[in-house]
Amino acid sequence: MKSLFINDELIGPNTFGAIGCRQTANGIHNAIMLDFDFLILVVCKDLDKKPGPEHIQIGLFECQVLFVTGSDLERWAVSGDNAQLLSCFLQGEVIWDKREELKQLRGRIIDFEQSVREKRKLKEFASFLKFYTEAKTLNQNGHFLDAYAAIIMGLQHLGRLELLENSVRIEGQIWEELHALNTPSYKLYSEVSSSMETLEQRLELALLAFEFSAVTKMADSCTLLLRILRSRKEPWSLQELLHKAELQDIREELPMVLRKLVYRSVIKQTTNTKIKEAAGQGILYWI
Repeated sequence: MKSLFINDELIGPNTFGAIGCRQTANGIHNAIMLDFDFLILVVCKDLDKKPGPEHIQIGLFECQVLFVTGSDLERWAVSGDNAQLLSCFLQGEVIWDKREELKQLRGRIIDFEQSVREKRKLKEFASFLKFYTEAKTLNQNGHFLDAYAAIIMGLQHLGRLELLENSVRIEGQIWEELHALNTPSYKLYSEVSSSMETLEQRLELALLAFEFSAVTKMADSCTLLLRILRSRKEPWSLQELLHKAELQDIREELPMVLRKLVYRSVIKQTTNTKIKEAAGQGILYWI
């Protein structure tokens, strides 16, 4: 396979590796491979502008070529986005890796370094909190169907968090894995989706379970954020935390997470008259 795809057009100066994935008999990669024989992932260094997809024929094989960066792949390992592409990167055949940079990158992701796991857990917990808060508000306002939709989204993030807690790699669909483990999120999903109770009763059940999960999983899921808060004696402003590279994946949810941590007395807040926010005193967070 390697000899088929090594050519100067694909392996440019900004490329440090390429992965090949063959179309399977059952079309397991069909969503990203379409009807091509091969998918080629060309992994580039960080670029100002990545090339778009290419459709090419090499010998008798029709191929779809997608260009990604190492930063893309590491970000997807944290966020859970583009799970099928990440799965192809992890499981496909290395067809070009002259300096073994691709091997090192794949090794880091496969080993699922502690820092990556912590980032992923924080991201999933923050997303879970977002949908929990949304569902609670919608339910209070009588928008029961929208609240139900938010509950289902929250359950997906809670399920991913449970898989991370069980050291299960998340590469796509999660419910089969959750069913095999018989996790609390799977049990709750079954009750919410198939119970004979009214929609309002199912929502109340789900929201109670969500509140319990938010409390019990908070400290462990927020390990990364708590370590940052402990990293210096001085309290942190929201703006300082928003500029931390490790927290970029939860910029949108960070204010909500901080308020929840304060509400549950996991962290503390204080004010500083030297920091002005909307003509008031700036709120600082610390442990």
